[in-house]
Amino acid sequence: LSTMKMLLLLIALLSAALLASAAPPTCYSRVLSLSKEITESFKELQTSKTVDSCVETLPRLYLDIHNYCVLAKLRDFVAYPGCDRVVEVNELKEKARSLYTILISYCRRDLVFLTDDCTALEIPISPPIEHS
Repeated sequence: LSTMKMLLLLIALLSAALLASAAPPTCYSRVLSLSKEITESFKELQTSKTVDSCVETLPRLYLDIHNYCVLAKLRDFVAYPGCDRVVEVNELKEKARSLYTILISYCRRDLVFLTDDCTALEIPISPPIEHS
């Protein structure tokens, strides 16, 4: 009897794991994760000691996909002429170009922009403070 219970428990756990991983990412979740990845990569690039000094001249890249100005921010960053010789910047520009394409093509009808405050994208977003 205990072997049967263990077998049923194992089947239930495997089924739950398969169902959880089978759900495809939504357009929103893909855009949200890519924007966070780009923002983190930009922060790492700015703080890296081994990267070219031209990185300091790049336009700021703090992304909020709920802000309509994110489209202009991405366009400006991708079109920025400096730092073409830095591999990390080129990789970041490719990610930004991908995000822009996803926003204007694939997710155009799925996203809702909650604001169009362009100055909000010039200021680093602080994580919320948790109260204990």
